[in-house]
Amino acid sequence: MVESTAHGAPLRLLIADDHPVVRDGLRGMFDGDPGFEVVAEAGDGAEAVTLAERLSPDVVLMDLRMPRLDGVAAIRAMAERGLPARVLVLTTYDTDSDVLPAVKAGATGYLLKDTAREELVRAVRAAARGESVLSPAVATRVLGQVRTPEREPLSPREVEVLGLVAAGSTNRETAARLFISEATVKTHLLHIYAKLGVKDRAAAVAAAYERGLLRVPGR
Repeated sequence: MVESTAHGAPLRLLIADDHPVVRDGLRGMFDGDPGFEVVAEAGDGAEAVTLAERLSPDVVLMDLRMPRLDGVAAIRAMAERGLPARVLVLTTYDTDSDVLPAVKAGATGYLLKDTAREELVRAVRAAARGESVLSPAVATRVLGQVRTPEREPLSPREVEVLGLVAAGSTNRETAARLFISEATVKTHLLHIYAKLGVKDRAAAVAAAYERGLLRVPGR
């Protein structure tokens, strides 16, 4: 897609975020720049897809965690519909479980919400040209995924075991909770260590939180 401002017309933006304060802040940022026009706001992913289809914006600023339809599903739906808008993810989350699905779904860029205004403006213009834009932390994760062979994912039972371990349960307590033997718990833990590339319980729990396999309580 050619950058619209090159032809004198402002870039048309759609802002998708479930927090009104965030939408207001972004609208205020871009409304003050003649190079941009905010054509609509969406409070969830489903509304974002509908508005993108109806209004054909140049760039969609997309949050990830929204009601009804999350950001990744919305990006995927837009791609399936063949919508030409570029999607620039703007979120607070940078775990592997957030970044990689968004990029694979078709996001042109991925930035964190602490991005400076000037950098965000440059990123939107670059995204409109079809250029990939990644924050440094996100770029590191994507490159790490490319360079490191993808490990086998944890099974639902292994995630369950790891969740109990993270909550402070001993092997015996975990076995009792899941109605399995301690030996089976130890076997699950060995498989978990191998899949996560770690050597002990503490490192496994830390890696699971880092990769978004477990959620921090209260978030």
